[in-house]
Amino acid sequence: MHKSEKIRKFILPVMMWLLFEAIAITLWLTKQNLFYLFNFSYIGTSLAVGFLLFRLGYRHARRVAQFLVGTYMLVYLGLICNENMQIEGFWYYLFTGVFEAATIHYAVAKIFGPLVFGRGWCGYACWTAMVLDLLPYKVPQKPRKKWGFIRYITFALSFALVSALFLTQVNNLEKIMFWLFLIGNCLYYFIGILLAFTLKDNRAFCKYICPVTVFLKPMSYFSLMRIQCDKSKCVSCGKCKTVCPMNVDMTDNSRKRENGTECILCFECTKACPKKAL
Repeated sequence: MHKSEKIRKFILPVMMWLLFEAIAITLWLTKQNLFYLFNFSYIGTSLAVGFLLFRLGYRHARRVAQFLVGTYMLVYLGLICNENMQIEGFWYYLFTGVFEAATIHYAVAKIFGPLVFGRGWCGYACWTAMVLDLLPYKVPQKPRKKWGFIRYITFALSFALVSALFLTQVNNLEKIMFWLFLIGNCLYYFIGILLAFTLKDNRAFCKYICPVTVFLKPMSYFSLMRIQCDKSKCVSCGKCKTVCPMNVDMTDNSRKRENGTECILCFECTKACPKKAL
């Protein structure tokens, strides 16, 4: 392997680490809170480790990053720090006019971040997908259904729920938000696992139910990080389409490609391509 090829392996991990380190330092200095330095440095380092392991050929590289970030957010931020990192937590902080916790998380990972790394959140950090990806149906066994409209219903319901809590001025709202976090996660896992076995597709919840995708999809359309197909090498074998958990047509380089905004950067297509065209 040439020296330039060895160096190239480290470019993506280093760029990812630098990006999150810049966010960490900026928030630390502007918010005068050391927690943000630790939080985003940890997440950036975890993602960089995942990308580095992938570049080094480790089979479960993405899962390493997924568990490092997912368990941290679920267990530490959610269960220990009592922060609702679900979409209801975002609405809660948004309504209170506070740029903290869930609002910062959503701004970085799900609103502006996708302009850089698309649906990378879904592939490397989501604690719901972290569990669903362990189920048997990693490759969809049935054609994709036209149920995407459900995500907009769950999105609207989450907004309506938090709005109702504010309008009725209930007491102990912070405690209620924590219980919503617990109940919401249990529901997500139950529905996600049920759908996975019913539709024989681990990512069915992500495709049809998850309200967060309402934020992710429009920004992901403009994502800088995209898997491209070298048409001169592609032999149209269809293997990339077969292994894609999100049913994305990777042979089409257009931003309007089928399910193009749903690529989670799992790189399963690049592993399956016999001609290394991706």
